[in-house]
Amino acid sequence: MSRTSRIVAIAGSAVLLAATVAPVFGASHREAPIIAGDAAADHTDVFAWIAPNTPSKVTFAVNVSPMQDPAGGPNFWQFDPKVRYEIKIDNDRDARADITYRFKFTTTIRNKGTFLYNTGQVTSPRDPDLNVVQTYSVTRITEDGASRVLGTDLPVAPANVGPRSNPDYEAKTGMSTDRALEPGYRTFAGQRDDPFFVDLGSIFDLGGLRPFNEAHVIPLATADGVDALKGNNVLTIAFQAPIKELTKGRGIYKADDPKATIGIWAANYRQANNTIKADGSRTASGSWIQVSRMANPLINEVIIPIGLKDRWNASKPWNDSAFEKYYLKPELAGLINVLYPPTADIKETGRTDLSLILLQGIPGVNNTGAVRADLLRLNTGIAPCTSDPAGDDAGDCRRLGAFYDDKIDLAAWPNGRRPSDDVTDIAIRAVAEGYGAQLNAAFGLPNKTPNNLLGDGVDKNDRPFFTWFPYLGAPSSGYTHTHHEAK
Repeated sequence: MSRTSRIVAIAGSAVLLAATVAPVFGASHREAPIIAGDAAADHTDVFAWIAPNTPSKVTFAVNVSPMQDPAGGPNFWQFDPKVRYEIKIDNDRDARADITYRFKFTTTIRNKGTFLYNTGQVTSPRDPDLNVVQTYSVTRITEDGASRVLGTDLPVAPANVGPRSNPDYEAKTGMSTDRALEPGYRTFAGQRDDPFFVDLGSIFDLGGLRPFNEAHVIPLATADGVDALKGNNVLTIAFQAPIKELTKGRGIYKADDPKATIGIWAANYRQANNTIKADGSRTASGSWIQVSRMANPLINEVIIPIGLKDRWNASKPWNDSAFEKYYLKPELAGLINVLYPPTADIKETGRTDLSLILLQGIPGVNNTGAVRADLLRLNTGIAPCTSDPAGDDAGDCRRLGAFYDDKIDLAAWPNGRRPSDDVTDIAIRAVAEGYGAQLNAAFGLPNKTPNNLLGDGVDKNDRPFFTWFPYLGAPSSGYTHTHHEAK
């Protein structure tokens, strides 16, 4: 093969990486063809962790509506009343929902004679100057069909329009929508800063990693990573539930008890028949159809091929054995071998490490048995780290979780997922067989060098996470947003 042909072939492979694989590095931002056109139902991230200040509860955060420009008025992003948003829990190791938390939204437009989202300053979620008002309900449903309403007419945090419209946004209209429910539940819904941090600009440019540019097959000077999601917002459902409400037998179990581990995923549904009338109103009827699901932050983006992504979104976790062959032979492993030849040779087939970790869980940590399923597995018996998980490896909170040569943090993804977990770097190193010395010693996982150093150079979010519920950072306002700043 001529040098020119080789470069064309490599560039073609890199384009394929950017077009069909790179969305893993944006979690689930626009991950499948059909759902990419339905932002209100499109999952971006799912989190589940135990916060140190609420050790008897699990905190969930489900984000939808990706790539929000904060200045996107006058029709700012909203939850869709015609979407059924659900968080699902499996506690008996069969990948089927034993407990479902359902969130249903309602939109009220107070004055249809104006184009304005708000007609004056908004100083509370019930302010009469907020023209577009959303509320929601939360219902707990068990596998036998029994249901219990946990809350109704709960206020949704409105969009952060700007300092004139929303003076002291977080205190008056953001955090003020946080609601305690009985027994022991807590909920929040509304706009938040996008918590995912990643250098999409480099990764989409032929699969680049700025700190390792010189090792790329098309080399550039090395550089610091740039957070492409800086200043973007998302819509968040944050939720806390007592551990006893989630586990089999309604107990709090030690880490070595299988009943301590639960499987978690989020699913969104629309009704089969949707009609837009001549007056612009919409009606929906018929059976509810799953249009999006998410658990781990890389499956439908990097594991599932583009021709099956929509099918995967509509399928159920307990059927995921049908997709196992893509875990065992991940396309990304071969592409890294092509794009970064200085890395140690990555095994491209027989990747039982990925299949085990992502479809069953880590033995002795969060394994859920023989059923292959994409679940975010959380061992509720593993104590949370106690230092501020800011993403800077401070104290016992580690942004790479267990992927270290010294001390490891098992309270991080893939055991649940915290907002501060650097899942981009963790995913790259796992696929590249650079698991770190601790995982190599404990589980025999490969620790190839320099694969165990790979990363995108973006190690924490642009906005700090809170140490209190709902934990995700305050949203950027349309007036002061930063991601369009001139350089």
